Amino acid sequence: MTTVNAPTNDTRDEGVLLVLSSGDRDYRSYCLASAAGRSPLVLVNATEPTWQLDHVRDHEVAHLNDLEQLRWAVARLAERHDIKGVVTWDEYALVPAAHVAADLGVPGQSSATAAACRNKAASRAVWASEGVPSAQSIRVTSLVTAARAARRIGYPVVLKPAAHAGSIGVIKVEKPDDLSGAFAYAGGRAEDQGEEGSGVLVEEYLDGPEISVECVTRRGITTAVAVTRKELGPEPHFEEVGHVVAAGDPLLAQVGPVAEAALDALGMNSGISHVEMRLTADGPRLIEVNGRIGGDLIGHLVRLATGIDLAAAAADIALGREPDLTPTRSGAAGVRFLYPAASGTVRTARPRPELGSPAWLERLVWERHPGEQVLLPPAGDLGTARLGHMVVTGADAAQVHEHLAHAEGLLDIAVDPSPAED
Repeated sequence: MTTVNAPTNDTRDEGVLLVLSSGDRDYRSYCLASAAGRSPLVLVNATEPTWQLDHVRDHEVAHLNDLEQLRWAVARLAERHDIKGVVTWDEYALVPAAHVAADLGVPGQSSATAAACRNKAASRAVWASEGVPSAQSIRVTSLVTAARAARRIGYPVVLKPAAHAGSIGVIKVEKPDDLSGAFAYAGGRAEDQGEEGSGVLVEEYLDGPEISVECVTRRGITTAVAVTRKELGPEPHFEEVGHVVAAGDPLLAQVGPVAEAALDALGMNSGISHVEMRLTADGPRLIEVNGRIGGDLIGHLVRLATGIDLAAAAADIALGREPDLTPTRSGAAGVRFLYPAASGTVRTARPRPELGSPAWLERLVWERHPGEQVLLPPAGDLGTARLGHMVVTGADAAQVHEHLAHAEGLLDIAVDPSPAED
């Protein structure tokens, strides 16, 4: 399936940046806008673009998981434009983007490194061989092998699909009696991930706060630019409730070298990376590496807190330029995701008049509206569970938390539970 938005004339432009998959408007429009500020853009998207048209010069529609179809779409764009680089912030487009960059002879990550970032089992094996601290992990394909792996590692354990993102399919297992249901849950989320995502990982449970390190790599040299402190919902599902980024976070000096070592071991040579880890009693331990800008508006928080524009940096690196990583702000920013207490139908989702429009409330976005359904894990995931989100700013992390609590206390939210929840 392909469609074309052809230029109005036959004049080739000065060169464009190819974006593979724009992502959704609520969480990724800032990336497309920033990239458009660095270069004219062309887009290959899985669906016909709408809001994206404000930022792109031309487009094709193609299934990005079909490499042959994607290559044909890129070839048609290359007939009309001089493509100077390729970029994506879509987890599921990382390997296709590496192949396309190699086809075009433009800067890009190797397909082997992209695949290693996508496949958690492969990255774990690399880190183990290189002595980079991460969770003990065993890839399994059946309940029998999962039980064997859990006994070897020791309960509690965490089960997750080998190549998903956004905490989809991740579940903690406290005891052997719970393993069967957890394996079905994680395995069901792994089924649609193809060969590179096949199987389930049984991992050591890491106790401690979860963070991520936002990194920029150019010519094989990585710079850790920010720490994101994460807030998780109740176990066993590890849903992300919010994130806070503060300029000058002292934790960066401790965790930055661990993130850099993880990326170096995987052969990362260019681009933006989102490196997740937990702060255990024995020090930072890796959870996973995502070879793209962090989701959930993390790149936007970094810009609000520090002034460093990760999406612009990603565009510059893809075009062979030096990114500007100079901090221009010294503040903090946070996002809070709004979840109901139970699955059901939204009855009310609105702010109270007392909230007003304070300068520190950067946005309040409702993702579900009255009459629509919300579905929490284990039946749903982050794509079905969130009512909305809000972003606030502050002088420091403490003030951000104050603003988040204040704003959340002034929201009227009511969900009529599904019959099964009564």
